[in-house]
Amino acid sequence: MIKRFLPQTLLGRSLMIIVMPLVLLQVIATYIFYERHWDTITRRLARDLAGEITVIIHLMERHPGEEEEKWILDQALTFLEIRAFLKEGAVLPPEDAAAPAFSFLDDTLHHELELLLRRPFRIDTQSYDREVEIQVQLPEGVLKVITPRKRLFSSTTYIFIMWMVGISLILFAIATLFMRNQVRPIRRLAMAADRFGRGLDVPDFKLAGALEVRQAASAFNLMRERIQRQISQRTDMLSGVSHDLKTPLTRIKLQLAMLKDNPDVANIQADVADMETMLEGYLAFARGEGGEEPADVNLSALLREVAGSARREGAAIDLHIEGEIVLPLRRDAFKRCLTNLVANSMRHAEHIAIRAGRREDSVVLTIDDDGPGIPADQREEVFRPFYRLDTSRNRETGGIGLGLAISRDIIRGHGGEIALDDSPLGGLRAQIRLPF
Repeated sequence: MIKRFLPQTLLGRSLMIIVMPLVLLQVIATYIFYERHWDTITRRLARDLAGEITVIIHLMERHPGEEEEKWILDQALTFLEIRAFLKEGAVLPPEDAAAPAFSFLDDTLHHELELLLRRPFRIDTQSYDREVEIQVQLPEGVLKVITPRKRLFSSTTYIFIMWMVGISLILFAIATLFMRNQVRPIRRLAMAADRFGRGLDVPDFKLAGALEVRQAASAFNLMRERIQRQISQRTDMLSGVSHDLKTPLTRIKLQLAMLKDNPDVANIQADVADMETMLEGYLAFARGEGGEEPADVNLSALLREVAGSARREGAAIDLHIEGEIVLPLRRDAFKRCLTNLVANSMRHAEHIAIRAGRREDSVVLTIDDDGPGIPADQREEVFRPFYRLDTSRNRETGGIGLGLAISRDIIRGHGGEIALDDSPLGGLRAQIRLPF
């Protein structure tokens, strides 16, 4: 459950590792501030205000009279920022039992006034936005006191919070910039590995980033050089093998052509033709994609070309393409893959349907047929080299067992995947998914 809510990227997780202790520190600091400093300062400010109101009341009691009362209230307004006036004969209204519970400010001020005044009073912190009203019951009436709300708050509260938030944002921005620079080489390494896995060139891949990232990039470069060297050596070796094997086969064909026509000669010629076909299949599988470089290819045009060739051989093909699709491909290799798949369907089915279109960040290509299909438990086995459903190895009922193996090798070389499934037509579906 927790993993589903955690960031998936290295940048997100790194920032979380940096930010979580910072947030925890801020929470602890805020708790200590409010528990100690803010609580203490607020109580002191409330006590000062309660003491000033008490002094005003005591002065009014000590010096009765209209002129003395006016003088005392004027002094309170001038020096204490307390606006007060006496409503003679008034009585405090009864307390409202349904009134909302006191806030921390109400509770603190109520406690201090209760300690110092020792007479009935009411506090109103809701009627005014910037002022607090206090009514005190006196023998001659109700003393109404109005004072600025800021007298009960310390400005250090806001300064402290602003500093905490500001510093946190600055540290978060610095951490984000730093971590982006650290993650960028890892992303470049991942992109280079992905391009190389799809058979694309990775020019000028330079080492950058932290020591561990440089070590991984250096290991990738060494691996890439070894693989490229192995592929080059295999291609060169196969070119020589192909030449050496084709030369004696050509001589045999010439010698057979000089013999008289008879059933034995015809059988040997058929065997030689089969040997050439099998040799081409073996070499095509071992050679893979050869040295062909990827280039932007119009997949729509390529599909129309493959479908046209199959129709000329008598196949019934329904082709549907969703717009023009252009993407980097090894054209000859990918055409060989499509030809192999269509040829398999032609061999076993009467009707073939080809569909191609974009699906988010991929290109999906499906080849459906109405043939007998392949049992579900053998759909992965048929991609193995030289595996055939017909164990008799009769070439009249199939090839040499390399068509699907070559096709998967080519598709994976383009960074894609191929899978077999049930077709809506009743036969087999071959679905190709390529990154776009």
